[in-house]
Amino acid sequence: MSLLHILVLAVVQGITEFLPISSSGHLVLLPALTGWPDQGLMVDVAAHFGSLLATLVYFWRDIARLVVGFVRLVAVDRGDRDGRLALYIGIATVPAVAFGLVIKEIAPGGIRSVELIAWNAIGFGILLYLADRFGATLRAMRDLGLGGAFFIGCAQALALIPGTSRSGITMTAARFLGLGRFEAARFSFLLSVPAVAGASLLEGLELMEFDDMALAGDAALSAALTFVAALAAIAWLMRWLRSSSFTPFVIYRLILGTGLLVWVYAG
Repeated sequence: MSLLHILVLAVVQGITEFLPISSSGHLVLLPALTGWPDQGLMVDVAAHFGSLLATLVYFWRDIARLVVGFVRLVAVDRGDRDGRLALYIGIATVPAVAFGLVIKEIAPGGIRSVELIAWNAIGFGILLYLADRFGATLRAMRDLGLGGAFFIGCAQALALIPGTSRSGITMTAARFLGLGRFEAARFSFLLSVPAVAGASLLEGLELMEFDDMALAGDAALSAALTFVAALAAIAWLMRWLRSSSFTPFVIYRLILGTGLLVWVYAG
């Protein structure tokens, strides 16, 4: 892989993983639009690891509280609020794991339809606008309850279909449940930790016997660059959502989806 290819891939993965515009959709589109060869599983895993590391670094205080809270919940205090939030995140992860196993059996190579990406970009963009426009802002993460957490988890499972956006659909579900924009983003990012870690682990196990030093070097560089881009994207979005809406991302999705449909149907 060329340095430019690695750089573009890392920036696209790092930014789109956390902005509600679909990372998987953009990664599928990248080789289609540029003519570059598919980057391969090792680089994909490395890029996701870079995204995961950025989340751990930015939210390390929240994650530490969740871990300690969960230990208290199990061993000492059944009413520990941080522990219950950790439990909610665990429950919300289950639907994505189950759906991921189904997708892996049905489509081992993944779903890579540009037309599907386009329609999902538009459809789920409109859904994000409706949730953000009409959703209340009365609840915090700890007020979700088991049912609310499971609802967001089911929404996250849909993100396995390219063009949906994992962060976008989970924030949409959280806004429908009454979480404010900032709280919806926090829950979405914390929920990404077990999801991305699990996916990276499973994909990484497939590479155990793979031996290619050049590709390993590309993967390491991709992970480092993705980490930087992802950390910047998280920090920017969390600042943005303190005083602004999701509307710019909705507009981007509509433009992207419409452009892709024109490209597909015009041949």
